[in-house]
Order: sequence, then structure tokens, then C-alpha cells
Amino acid sequence: MDGFWYELKHVCKQSGARYGILHTPHGDVETPMFMPVGTLATVKGISPEQLHDMKSQVILANTYHLWLRPGEDVVKMAGGLHQFMNYHGPILTDSGGFQVFSLGKTRKITEEGVKFKSIIDGSSLFLSPEKSIQIQEDLGADIIMSLDECAPYPSTYDYMKNSVERTLRWAKRGQNVHQRQDQALFGIVQGGEFTDLREYCAKELAAMDFPGYSIGGTSVGEPKAVMYKMIEDAVRYLPVDKPRYLMGVGNPIDLIEGAIRGIDMYDCVLPTRVARHGALMTHHGRMNINNQKFKYDFTPVDDMCNCYTCKNYTRAYLRHLHKSEEIFGKSLLSIHNVAFLLQLSEDIRQAIREDRLLDFKEEFLDLYGRDVYERAF
Repeated sequence: MDGFWYELKHVCKQSGARYGILHTPHGDVETPMFMPVGTLATVKGISPEQLHDMKSQVILANTYHLWLRPGEDVVKMAGGLHQFMNYHGPILTDSGGFQVFSLGKTRKITEEGVKFKSIIDGSSLFLSPEKSIQIQEDLGADIIMSLDECAPYPSTYDYMKNSVERTLRWAKRGQNVHQRQDQALFGIVQGGEFTDLREYCAKELAAMDFPGYSIGGTSVGEPKAVMYKMIEDAVRYLPVDKPRYLMGVGNPIDLIEGAIRGIDMYDCVLPTRVARHGALMTHHGRMNINNQKFKYDFTPVDDMCNCYTCKNYTRAYLRHLHKSEEIFGKSLLSIHNVAFLLQLSEDIRQAIREDRLLDFKEEFLDLYGRDVYERAF
């Protein structure tokens, strides 16, 4: 790999969590980190300049959606995603697999790949491991993903075993055609809730010597205890000197629990998605800005937050914008939620460096609400 490696800087003596530096062709970033999702080459409601101001590091774009519109050829002609969307930090693209597999009965899985209908015009499309890599090479992200089978939860043991085997074969096929040395291709650990399958998948992928590893198939409806066990079952067999990416996770408590279990990277559409519906993440728990009690509340959203929204606007104004369906309101709420998770990531990193992440977790829960945490189990 050209310009990509993970540097483990400190292990928390209290929790075993890792603080590290991920070196990429577009800059060095600190881990653990939350990565905002820009599905269509934009984080909804937030400009690249605003992301920079809130100290965003890696952001994501979606292979499936960009393949369908505007097309990877357009992005390639623009000079790649960094130039196309004017984001000059590191970018990660997923494989497109999760979106394809979420189409349910409208897609057909074969050994070669997945056949499905376009959500835009209904045309027939086919995504294979090789095609996914080709699209991602054209998009030009710093970190790209292997195509995996995203099996539903729950699945039977036999179904999941066959799914893992296919995921491993697809990972090898993608690795065989991957050519760009300025891109890091990650393998994805699957296996559902089955400990032996997670172990098997992690060991086989580790033997393929990917520059990084993702953990998939979590946060898809399973209880928290099952999710955390899935993470543990994968992480213990992954190389210490490679980054570990937990896919699709953006709940604040899960960021802390993931770090305790050795996770370095997270992503999720959650902060911007719930913001568009008026939900705000705060140190004191989830807030619904639609609530009548905020009509005359001229205080910031979160008294412990220093984001642009909290520094400049009140709950009453944000409620007014949201009730009026003003676009600016959705942007301000999105800015706050993303900034909240980015700041939480920095707080986690600081607690790791100070060997006190377990203490930090208890302090966070005291404010956020232990009942929310306990109900999840």
C-alpha cells in the first residue's frame, strides 16, 4: 500500500481500548473515530467546509448509489470523489452490497454476484465482486470494501455458514482484481450470531492479509448483548496492527462499547437521518425538538456542546424552523448531531490516552441515562 498504514499509539490500561493513527494518502486521522456518511457524495445538509470546521476526519460515500447516479464514469472524469465533492480529507466507499441485499425479493444471489433492478429506472443490473472493485477504483476513495453477502438477522446456522463461505470467496476475487495501490481494500467479517463462524471468517480473512478489516452484520435488529458478542467474536482473531471498522453503528453508547472491544472506526447515517425528523443527540439523552416545551426555550440544544448550532441558535428557533419545514433547520440539526458524535469520539480517544475509558463510560451514562442503556439489553 502507498501511504496507508495503522499505527497503534496507546492501549488503555483500564479497558484495553486502542488509540491509534491511521495514515492515508489524504492525511493522518486519529482513532477511534466516527465517520459521517455522505451517501451521494454529500453529507446531507452539511458542507465540506463545515465538516472541516467540526474536525471531521474520514467520510463515507456509497458505491451503489453513485454507480446508479451520476455513474462512476462521471466521478472518474471529475478527478475522483475528492475533487468531485470538494472534500480533501480521506474518503471511504462501501461495496454497495448492503444496499443491494436490502432490496429483498427483487434481487437474486448467484455465485457470480447479485442480479437486481435499478431503483431509478427499473433496468436490470448485476453486481459482482469484480464490478464492485472496478466502481470503487473509479470513484477513487482512500479505503474501499470487499463485496460481501449481507445475510439477514436472524439466519439459520446452515444459511450463515454458506453465506460466510461465499463472502470469503468474493473477498478473494475482489482482492485478485484490485490494482490501485493508493487504495486500501478491507475484508469484511460476517458470521451472524454464531461464534465459530465469526472466528472462521476472521481467521480466513486475516490469512488473506488485507490492510484493514470490517465487521458486518451487526446493528440489524439484534439485541445489544448479541451485537457486542458479535464484535468480540470477530476482533479477537483480527491482527493487532490493522484497523478494525464496525459498519453501520452510530448510537453514542455503541461507540463507547465498541472502543472497549477494540474497534477503531464507525459509520452510520443515524445522526443526519434522525435530525431530519427533529431528533437530537445530547449529553442528557435524546431530545425531540418538536416538543411543545421548547417553544419558549431560548437556551442551546446542549449546554455541554460547542458546535456551530449550539453556539448560535436556541431550542425555540430550531423548533420554529423544524415545525415550518425550513431546510436551514434540518441543516442545523444535522450539524449538531454529527458534531456531537465527532466530539464524543475525541472524548473517547482522550479517555483511552488517560487510561480511564471505563470511568468515562460511567460518567457518560450518568448524564445520558442509564435506563436507555439498560433497556437495550
